Amino acid sequence: MSVSRTELLRWQFDLTWALFEYHLERLKPEHLRWEPAASCWTMRLDNAGNWVPDWADTEPDPIPAPTIGWITWHIGWWWRVATDHLAGRTPPERTEIGWPGDNEATIAWLRDLRGDWLAVLDRLTEADLDRVAPFPWPNDPAHTVAHMLGWVNAELMKNVAEIGQLRLLHDAG
Repeated sequence: MSVSRTELLRWQFDLTWALFEYHLERLKPEHLRWEPAASCWTMRLDNAGNWVPDWADTEPDPIPAPTIGWITWHIGWWWRVATDHLAGRTPPERTEIGWPGDNEATIAWLRDLRGDWLAVLDRLTEADLDRVAPFPWPNDPAHTVAHMLGWVNAELMKNVAEIGQLRLLHDAG
């Protein structure tokens, strides 16, 4: 049986999302901002009452351990930007990506992002996959939209594994 690239990439995404749902269904409010190490990136309220991520323009060494909240914001940031690029919209700046802040709203936000992504993904044709990727390698002819979709799947899988591990460590500790 032959499977198209769009079908394979969609299958891979759906598999990754099913693994994510396993953890989303088990997330509790105390998981989001639990700091697993002394050096940690998390989400903090600013003076205006908005949640903002810890951030460094140059990645520190060693890299701080992220909280689940920080990882969910990170997913929302890159996924929103990737979706907007594929949909032909101008994506927001990193600093414009808000984070809901509470457990239920964060889970709903991530599920909404999934819906937005699927709406774009389901419109792509095999020919679309051969176009130059608009993100995260703009104007690099070596990276196509197919590469971008593979990157989104891999990045989501990595982030899901991080969230799962942090959740398990929290609950074990």
